[in-house]
Amino acid sequence: MEKNIESYFSKPKKWQKEIQEMRAIALDCNLTETFKWGHPCYTLNNNNIVLIHEFKSYCAYLFFKGALIQDEKGLLIQQSENVQAARQIRFTHVDEIIKLKKDLHLKMINLMAYMKNLMKTDLLNLNTWI
Repeated sequence: MEKNIESYFSKPKKWQKEIQEMRAIALDCNLTETFKWGHPCYTLNNNNIVLIHEFKSYCAYLFFKGALIQDEKGLLIQQSENVQAARQIRFTHVDEIIKLKKDLHLKMINLMAYMKNLMKTDLLNLNTWI
């Protein structure tokens, strides 16, 4: 298992082109790139937004709170019945990612907006106690 973000992206992988494109999209959204659980993780104010991960038959974005954002096109998948808020978007070819680039940006931006509003709400609730 890789120990940091640079070794993760520099090591040849089956899904190399795909994860490079996924990385570019997440960074275009001005998310902070970190390395958690052996995978690239993109955060906003230390809140996890999306993770890139690879499997044998696909690579995927994992949106940590994906169940909370709109999904008119049905792109988000619940991994299993035991998964609560997280949702995946799976890819088997870089062309799929490129084709969905606008939708992926929008999903990340919507989740970022949700998290910013949640943080404001928490701050407002905290201020009522001060």
